[in-house]
Amino acid sequence: MRFNRMLLATTLVTVALVVQVTILARLHLPGAVPDLLLLTVLGLALVYGHVSGALIGFGAGLLADLAPPAEHAAGRYALVLCVIGYLAGLVKPEKGQVRSATGPLIVVVGAAVGATLLYAGVGTLVGDTAAHHVGLGNLLFTAALYDLLLAPFVVPGVMALARRADNDPLGETGGSGQASDVSSGWLSGGTGLSIGGQRGGLRTKMAKTKAARAGRIKGVKRL
Repeated sequence: MRFNRMLLATTLVTVALVVQVTILARLHLPGAVPDLLLLTVLGLALVYGHVSGALIGFGAGLLADLAPPAEHAAGRYALVLCVIGYLAGLVKPEKGQVRSATGPLIVVVGAAVGATLLYAGVGTLVGDTAAHHVGLGNLLFTAALYDLLLAPFVVPGVMALARRADNDPLGETGGSGQASDVSSGWLSGGTGLSIGGQRGGLRTKMAKTKAARAGRIKGVKRL
């Protein structure tokens, strides 16, 4: 991984973990706790791909395993986020372009359900059956619901930051006047319209209008 990727990932993961432990976990919502750390890993994996997604997921999960008040075996959540980061990276949008919010939202729901199931499954193997006592069905539903509600405020911002930190030219406006910011599909409300492309098109229309007016004025002078 590049140094700027590592620096950004470390910063975002640390902030997400602090917010999750100090704020979200203390809301005492019914069922699961909103997983801000999972959403951060997903956003980075959707930009950087499966290898970086797996590495970031493992590091983020290990940090969560060691952070208080963790009461489970170290490495358990690291394994979960490593797998989720890898799988999310496999569905990285082609050329980093997200044309609709539907795809990422499906990824979020699948990751929330998959992470809960995998965490409970690993817990069963090591003798931790707390998830079964709480109610696995309730955990699955609330985890998917909370993460789905939180995702539009987290994932597109993480993806945009990842693009800019990576100095990817796809995230900047090119000569065609269209921007390929990876978060454009979310910011445009799932319509698939690129905000940068709309601005570029407006500039092009204004330039053509000015050129046409100048041509008419020159024609009058020649007469």
